[in-house]
Amino acid sequence: MKPIKVTLRQRPLENNKISLYLDFYPPIQDPSTGKKKRRDYLGIHIFDNPDTRTQKEYNRICLIKAESIRSQKEIEFLNHNFGFYDKFNQKRDFLQYFISKGKTHSSSAGNSGNWKSASVHLTNYTGGSCTFAEVTPDFCEGFKDYLRTAKSIGRQFKLSTNTQLSYFAKLRAALKDALREKIITSDPCISIQNIRAEGSSRVYLTQDELKKLYQTPCPLHPSLRLASLFSCLTGLRWSDIEKLTWAEVEETDQSDILKFRQKKTGSFEYLPISQQAREILGERKGQHERVFPGLKYSATNNTILKNWILSAGIMKKVTFHCFRHTYATLQLASGTDIYVISGNLGHRELKTTAIYTKITDKKKIEAADKIKLY
Repeated sequence: MKPIKVTLRQRPLENNKISLYLDFYPPIQDPSTGKKKRRDYLGIHIFDNPDTRTQKEYNRICLIKAESIRSQKEIEFLNHNFGFYDKFNQKRDFLQYFISKGKTHSSSAGNSGNWKSASVHLTNYTGGSCTFAEVTPDFCEGFKDYLRTAKSIGRQFKLSTNTQLSYFAKLRAALKDALREKIITSDPCISIQNIRAEGSSRVYLTQDELKKLYQTPCPLHPSLRLASLFSCLTGLRWSDIEKLTWAEVEETDQSDILKFRQKKTGSFEYLPISQQAREILGERKGQHERVFPGLKYSATNNTILKNWILSAGIMKKVTFHCFRHTYATLQLASGTDIYVISGNLGHRELKTTAIYTKITDKKKIEAADKIKLY
């Protein structure tokens, strides 16, 4: 590989100033964009015609600093080209690094499971062995192609497009961390086109289905039943309900209020709850006790939830997150202002909440078509 020459150059500016920049030949790849570039401005300006001792001394110091940066950058390129800089890192186990990053990024049980599944597919793709040196742009493109035909773990159907996107995003996240930690000097995935997401249909319960669910007991896990109904009435995520304590439930004269920090976003929320939602919580207990004891993300609880839904006569494929969709959809359908719903859901952007308007618009059309003259 031809060595990269780094030259310190000057560009005249207005007001008797000169901007200093580095010139690269041949051009280098910008690690943040993946595009080729020839110049890197240092943000250092000197006087064009210094006429005082202070200005001359200022120019002298700035030029020394700029030359130091130029020299260091050239050494970095030389080390990278000849394998001195990252010789040790290139031999590191990328799969183990990916698994460790999964633990770092997993803010919830669901996200943790997503990282674990991605690591299983990455292991299958690599055959169980992969160093950082092997993670090239072709490697990343190959993993994307592998996901297109891969089957879901333990099942016989192929991964959905959105699941492929999610797993590929995990690879991107791990490589960005490696770049930030200076384990690698450039991101091999940066120039790879992402997998396009498909528009997903959001499953929710109708008002009648919600009433059926309320009337159906769940003897194997009563706390799970109450937590599910509470999510329908408040829109809270599993991660926030699972950790909810009585200290976060404040009683007021008008209505009880939840004061909690969202686990997903870290933002602090104030959420008034209805009288029925408060009744579901039951008798108040110790401040640090869980409101819904015994909740745990597991395959067993997912099966219990699925069977409870079926026993209520609901044939939809319902997950716990669908209860959050139920809250948003029924609130919109009943005429609640979208800004209020967005705030209650803890959405940072209104467009996230606006997705639910498509559902309610569709239902309005269906309702209008039910009345016929012939």
